[in-house]
Amino acid sequence: MAEAPKIPDEAETRARWGSFAWTDENQVKANEILGRYPKGREQSASIPFLDLAQRQVGAETQTQGWLPVPVIEFVARQIGVPYMRVYEVVTFYTMFNLAPVGRFHVQVCGTTPCMLRGSDDVLAACKNRGLVKGGTTPDGMFTLTEVECLGTCANAPMVQINDDNFEDLDYDKTTEILEALANGGTPTPGPQFGRRASCPEGGPTSLTAMVDANHDYRGEWA
Repeated sequence: MAEAPKIPDEAETRARWGSFAWTDENQVKANEILGRYPKGREQSASIPFLDLAQRQVGAETQTQGWLPVPVIEFVARQIGVPYMRVYEVVTFYTMFNLAPVGRFHVQVCGTTPCMLRGSDDVLAACKNRGLVKGGTTPDGMFTLTEVECLGTCANAPMVQINDDNFEDLDYDKTTEILEALANGGTPTPGPQFGRRASCPEGGPTSLTAMVDANHDYRGEWA
């Protein structure tokens, strides 16, 4: 289960983020996002605006990003809705961080399929690398959070690190991924032991003609 975020002091947060505004590049993106929705439906831009704002904070702090209260207020003003309408979105989705996180936000799925397939070993690898649930490592590199289902049950156990999923994990593979990230590497996301997407171990057993190219089966099924 996700731990309660440790939200910084409000005075400190407002001093740092009270004048938040889009960068020139993100202003262009914001205009494009808002243009997708009809007049009067600007609230529909809540999630993409919050994501854009979190990424901007991340770029400015060299972290995965988070959403200080003044930044949430900025997003609310941008789409013309009360602050609470945006805050309730932030607190509903675990993709949004209410407190600072590290450069890499390691979210370990602890739901039943991942637990049965070894999420305890994944958490043990994180612990032995110095990660503590709900905390950030002293070097600011990693934040560890245990979360509920991330939707990759067929490839359990898995973690999400920033925008990437790493699947079919064990203790050693988790350690390898964390070490690679700490040393500036770029580990390959997805399944870690050779299978493609959610194929059975050993490869596809049905619709095999679709593996490498589109194939029309309709004539064969007639």
